[in-house]
Amino acid sequence: MRIMRVLAFFASAWLVATSALAQGISNLPREETIIIENPQGTITNPPWFNIWMVARGGNSNGLQQLGMDTLWYIDPDAGIDGVWDNSLAADKPQYNADFTEMTVKLREGIHWSDGVEFTADDVVFTVQTQMKNPSMIWGPVFLASVDTVTAPDKRTVVFKLKRPNSRFHATFTVRWNAAWIMPKHVFEKVEDPTKFDFNPPVTIGPYKLHSFDPNGKWYIWEKREDWQRTSLARHGEPGPKYAAYIDPGPPDKRVILQLNHQLDIIHDTSPEGVFTLIKQSPTSQGWFKGFPYAHPDPTLPAVMFNHQVEPFQNADVRWALALLIDIKAVSMASYRGAATISAIGVPPTGLYGEYYFDPLEQWLTDFEIDTGKQNYRPYDPTVGQQIADMLRPSMGEQIPTDPKEIAKAIGRGWWKPNPEAATQLLERAGFTKQGDQWMKPDGTPFSITLLVEGDQRPVMTRAGTMIVQQWRQFGIDAKTQAYPSDFFPRVESGDFEAAIAWSVETWGGHPDLSFFLDSWHSEFLKPRGERQPPRNRQRWTHPELDKIIEEIRTIDFDDPKVQELGQEYIKLAVREMPIIPLMSYNVFTMMDTTYWTGYPSADDPYTNPVSNWANTKYMFVRLKPAKAQ
Repeated sequence: MRIMRVLAFFASAWLVATSALAQGISNLPREETIIIENPQGTITNPPWFNIWMVARGGNSNGLQQLGMDTLWYIDPDAGIDGVWDNSLAADKPQYNADFTEMTVKLREGIHWSDGVEFTADDVVFTVQTQMKNPSMIWGPVFLASVDTVTAPDKRTVVFKLKRPNSRFHATFTVRWNAAWIMPKHVFEKVEDPTKFDFNPPVTIGPYKLHSFDPNGKWYIWEKREDWQRTSLARHGEPGPKYAAYIDPGPPDKRVILQLNHQLDIIHDTSPEGVFTLIKQSPTSQGWFKGFPYAHPDPTLPAVMFNHQVEPFQNADVRWALALLIDIKAVSMASYRGAATISAIGVPPTGLYGEYYFDPLEQWLTDFEIDTGKQNYRPYDPTVGQQIADMLRPSMGEQIPTDPKEIAKAIGRGWWKPNPEAATQLLERAGFTKQGDQWMKPDGTPFSITLLVEGDQRPVMTRAGTMIVQQWRQFGIDAKTQAYPSDFFPRVESGDFEAAIAWSVETWGGHPDLSFFLDSWHSEFLKPRGERQPPRNRQRWTHPELDKIIEEIRTIDFDDPKVQELGQEYIKLAVREMPIIPLMSYNVFTMMDTTYWTGYPSADDPYTNPVSNWANTKYMFVRLKPAKAQ
C-alpha cells in the first residue's frame, strides 16, 4: 500500500508539473526544442516585454537571454572567446585621458528582427529616452552620468560625461544584465514609452518571440531566419530552433520533469534534488562532474553586520564572532556539504582563484591577529580538504581527490574556530561573562538577531540557523528571525543587526571589483532608516577603503593595477572583518543531455549555465542535437 501511495503521489505531481507543457509547447518538434526553467516562475503580466521599465513583466523568460543585446558582455567564467566580448560594439570602449568622454564604435551588418538596420541612432535614442523618463530602469544612471550623447556617424557614439568615470562602460556591459539597446524606429512612434508593452518585441538577439501563455507559464522563442545578422553569429549558429522557458513548479516538480526528459535545464533545485538526479538520471549533469555539481555564482553570501548598530562597529567583536563559526558545520547544514567556501571578500568563482585566492594563500596563512593576550594565526588552509574528507565515506568517487579540484569545487581554507581567542577579543572590547551569558560593556546581555529569508532561500536560512547555534553555545543570546517577504527592504533600510545575505557581487571573469566596490565608498553612506544604495548593505566605511576605491576610479578597467588594488581591498577586509564571508552562492543548475549536448561545465567553462543570466546566449551556439552526435 505504501508503494502505491508513493506512486500515486509522483503521478499526481507529474501531471501538475507537465501542465505548463501541455499548452503550446507539446506541438513543437522535441528534437529541435530546448526546454528551460524560467526562475521567475509564472509571470504576472505576461504580455509586457518593455524590459526598460521596472518590474512590469518577465525578463528571464528568454527576453534578455535571446531577444536583447547591448554593447559588451563579461562572462562570469572563462568566456566563449575570452572573458570580454564586444557584442554590438566593434571594439572596447575608448576613453579620453581624464575619463570624461567615452567613444564607442559599433558593428556593421546587425539588424533588428523586423529587418531594420541597427545604428548609432538606436544607442543615442536609448540614452536620451531614459533620461527624459527617469522612471525607466537606466534613467537615473544616465541622468547622473551623461552630459551629452551624440552620433557623429551611423557607427560611432560619443558620450560626454558629467564627471570623470573610468567605469561608465559597465552600464552597457552584461554581467547578469545591462542597459539593453532600444529599437528607435519602434519606440519613437510611441506617445509614452513607459506605458508601451512592446508586444510583440522587436528583437536584436538571435531569436524572436514565437508565442507565450496568456497566463504567464511559458514563453517560446524561435531562431530568426536571419540569425546571421545578429552579434552572436560571430560564434556560430545557435543549435535549437526553439527555446521554451517555462515555470516548472517547485524543486521536486523540476526533478520529475528532468527525470522524464521534459526539462533540459533546471535553473536551480535543492541539493537533495541534485542527488536524486545523479542517482536516477544518467543523462543529467551539473557544472562539476562530481560533487558539489553546482555552479558557484559570482556572489558572496556572508554574515553582514550593520555597522551603524552597536557593538558591530568594533572589529574585535566582528572577529570574535567569526572565530566562533565552524564553517564545516555550516557547509553541511546549508548545502549538505555542496558549498564552495571562501574566507576572503570575493567569491571563489570564475577566474578568481587565479586572480585572488592563489596569490593571497600564503599571506592568509601568515596573517596574525592580536587578541590582546596573544598573536594568533586564524587561517587554516586545509578546511576545504577536511570537508572533502568528511564527505568521501558517503559520496565515494564523486568527491575530488586532486587538491586543485577540491579548491575549485569545495574551497580552500577558512578560519579556525577558537573560543579562547574569541574570549580575549571580547574582553578587550569591554565585554564580560556572567555565568553562561556574555554581557556588553554597558552591562546588558549581548544579544544578536540574525535576519534570514526563511523558505524563500532555505540554504542560507539553514546556514544562519547553524551559525546562531554556535554563537549561543558560546553564551551569546543569538536567534534567527525570518522575513520571507520584506527581507531586502529591511536590510537596505538598515533595519537589522546582522543578516545572512550578500553585498559582494563581482564580474567573476574579470579582476576589476568596482562592480560592487565603488558603492562601498563613504560618499554613498546613508543614515540608518534611509535606503542604502547597492551594494554596501553592511554600511561599512574606512579611510583606506576610500583610498582604494578612489585609485581604482582613476585607472583603466584593464590596467594590471586593478588586481593589485583588489588584493589591497581583500587584505583590508581580512584585517577589519566588516562581513564574515562564507561561500559562493552555489546554484544547482542541472542539464539533461537526452536531446542536447555541449553544455558548459567546470571542464569547459565557456559560459555560465544558470538559465536566467543573459550570458547564456553563448551556450546556444555550442548546443548540438544529441541524436546528431
